[in-house]
Amino acid sequence: MFFDLNVPYSPDDSDVPHTLNFLAELGYTTVALSHTISGKLPSSLTPPPLPSNPPKSLQLLTRLNLTLSDPAQNQRLANLTQAYDLVALRPTNEKALLNACTSLECDVISLDLSVRLPYHFKFKMLSAAISRGIRLEICYGPGITGSGLDARRNLIGNAASLIRATRGRGIIVSSEAQRALSLRAPWDVINLACVWGLSQERGKEAICEEARKVTALAKLKRTSWRGIVDIVHGGESVNREQTTTKKNAPAKEDTASPSSNAADTLKRKASLGSEPAEEPEKALSKREMKRRAKKARLESRGAHAVDT
Repeated sequence: MFFDLNVPYSPDDSDVPHTLNFLAELGYTTVALSHTISGKLPSSLTPPPLPSNPPKSLQLLTRLNLTLSDPAQNQRLANLTQAYDLVALRPTNEKALLNACTSLECDVISLDLSVRLPYHFKFKMLSAAISRGIRLEICYGPGITGSGLDARRNLIGNAASLIRATRGRGIIVSSEAQRALSLRAPWDVINLACVWGLSQERGKEAICEEARKVTALAKLKRTSWRGIVDIVHGGESVNREQTTTKKNAPAKEDTASPSSNAADTLKRKASLGSEPAEEPEKALSKREMKRRAKKARLESRGAHAVDT
């Protein structure tokens, strides 16, 4: 299963069906359609409607990309997890990144690595996010499209420093592709991750296992309380007729049991009346043969003494 958790989406975009069909042809199974908001959150947030005729092999998710510049700016992140399948933060400075890694509730921290960042990645700060179940996202789309050589150079350098700071753990790779021509096949993405410094195994986990963990943890946050208490049974009332039939079922079996017991007793009596088959004699051991020979010699000596 291959995941692409960042595909920009707008209901008015006519290229969205072509992009989704191309993703299905490339072998992706789960795609998150992202909606970006910068600044203050509006009063009511609802995800845009999904495409009407997506490919049957694709599982579509809704995602919100929230640009974060001031940590005290957005205080309703817990409510967003109920409206969207995934909530991603894009911090623009080191203070916002530190707050997102340590205290803010989100599923993904997505960084714009195509620009020159004014700060360095620190292991202690990023490991705090990974320990909380938050994954760090690298988007290869801005470095592949015609954004210029600077964007490609910044993407390679920032991705390498991010992988070095995280020790290659807790990283997912997404496309953030505006058009179908910017998409790459899963194994091409793994090769890109190898260029940035990830091993082939970690590169495959970045678009398979780690991305699957993001969706699973986000679902737990929506359907349970802090991922601990979950609704297993809805509390539907059990039909009384079904319970009565289940209670009466053993009685019917008991009524039919005497005949079966009588047949069993007849079979047992017949088996007892029949003579048991003779078991073949076991071969004598050497010790037993010597004991019998000695006994025969002693008896022959005793008989000879009586004759004399």
